Amino acid sequence: MRAVVMRRFGGPEVLEIAEVPEPRPRRGHLLVDVTRAGVNYADIHVRGDTYLAPVALPYIPGNEIVGTAEDGRRVAALTHGGGYAEKALAHSRVSWHIPDDVTDDQAAALALQGNSAWHLLFTAARLRAWERVVIPAAAGGLGSLAVQLAKRAGARVIALAGSEDKRRTALSLGADAVVDSSTADGLTERILEAAGGPVQVALEMTGGATFHATLGAVGPRGRLVVYGYASGDHATAPTSVLMEKSITVTGFWLPNLYADRDALPTSMKALFGAVGSGELRPLIGAVRPLAEAPLAHASLAGRTNVGKILLSPAS
Repeated sequence: MRAVVMRRFGGPEVLEIAEVPEPRPRRGHLLVDVTRAGVNYADIHVRGDTYLAPVALPYIPGNEIVGTAEDGRRVAALTHGGGYAEKALAHSRVSWHIPDDVTDDQAAALALQGNSAWHLLFTAARLRAWERVVIPAAAGGLGSLAVQLAKRAGARVIALAGSEDKRRTALSLGADAVVDSSTADGLTERILEAAGGPVQVALEMTGGATFHATLGAVGPRGRLVVYGYASGDHATAPTSVLMEKSITVTGFWLPNLYADRDALPTSMKALFGAVGSGELRPLIGAVRPLAEAPLAHASLAGRTNVGKILLSPAS
């Protein structure tokens, strides 16, 4: 079968199309003919050898797929790599039947980024209806879903985005206010002005100076949830600020929920239902053939994309 293979770590150029053996069936797993593979920032960390879970080379990236199982069902699934391929194995515990009123493209936006958005807001941050929440990368795959989910829950959404087009997109998705996040300088003040004061909840995925600027906008007894470090710069939370404001800083990594028998089935049911009813609109930015995986990575890393980026093995 055709797959995208990494034989070394590095830039997008290390992603190469190759013929590789099909995965062998395993007990408790589904063998899926892949129609869509999601491209996520975790894949960029894998490629650069900075991911939380190190991988051994050669390696096929991709942790999020949609396709057809051997019994004919359309499924969305999470994988431990192997997604950028014509066929992939997925554990049955993290595979879900796709309802007829949800398309493959929509489903592919939900397995990793949809579940992450849901649990960032409602499990980690414990968002409540009246609260003000900061959502970064608000026109991206995860952020665009988080904006809609938070607004649907009754929160006041302060969306961060680095360009005027992306800020307009965030407003079209329901954000109450938008903030230019192209630089960390003055970001705290811009958030406070847009929110009308300190926020109760903030999501953060950039790290470095942006982490500290976002933390500065969180009010007393607020919660900040960290789910990435896109800048490559890890940040240390100043304990004096945490104590002074009684702020809770929580880390989040979706794989920690894979073994939970209730968490992901609950969120997937809710996400599928919201998409099917039209209450949630996954924003699809591009569907590229496998051979264009390097371009997909470059677009995501350069933050030039709007919405979810997908790969199509059939192309």
